Amino acid sequence: MKPRLLDLFCGAGGAAMGYSRAGFDVVGVDINSQPNYPFEFVQEDALWFLQQLLYDDAHGNPNPFDAIHASPPCQAFTAYRRKGHGVGDASPNLVEPTRALLRQTGLPYVIENVEGSPVRGDLMLCGTMFSEPYPFSATPTVAVQRHRKFEANWNVEPPMWPCRHKLNAPRFPASTNRPKGSRRTIAIGQWNTPLARQQEAMGFDWMTLEELSEAIPPAYTEFIGEQLVDHIYQTSTVGGKA
Repeated sequence: MKPRLLDLFCGAGGAAMGYSRAGFDVVGVDINSQPNYPFEFVQEDALWFLQQLLYDDAHGNPNPFDAIHASPPCQAFTAYRRKGHGVGDASPNLVEPTRALLRQTGLPYVIENVEGSPVRGDLMLCGTMFSEPYPFSATPTVAVQRHRKFEANWNVEPPMWPCRHKLNAPRFPASTNRPKGSRRTIAIGQWNTPLARQQEAMGFDWMTLEELSEAIPPAYTEFIGEQLVDHIYQTSTVGGKA
């Protein structure tokens, strides 16, 4: 029986695919319709959904999930917001209320967000961590940088290799917005870079450009998920608390 993971603020499923590859049955929840989400999906406010789980648990209906991943909206913490471009000015900070509810569940959880967010940096992942250093490997697993912070209430170990942009070997021809092939990773969410190239760099093939621009590479959560599966089996009975 596979452990079940609740994917809150799920978007189009970049994180979900990584957890699925790590061995989870995944259920996504998002307030917006996500027609391209690759697993079971519930359209609902994520915090309301979590509150209902806590209510049901308190009234004798145990939480059906073994772990929770949450990616609260990041617009309030993006680089554009910090640089004064006005992006995210009206966006709420949902990290603290999400964390407070997750703690009440008693389940292992992971919170993901961008650099500059109030997510505790227990782990920071970059695409350049997911291959052996050049010249040992000429093909990185993930050909994007895409720094993301992860907070967990259980012990998660970092990858073997550090963040190393300059050592990351080229995988793609120069994208149209990067002259002379100077970049060894490609930018994501760019209208003038072919969508198929951006999808391949991220490690999936089902998202639109808009969806992809807000996603994380599945390799990140596959790496975390493999550790999380081990943690669950060591500390609880899958399908219910020990």
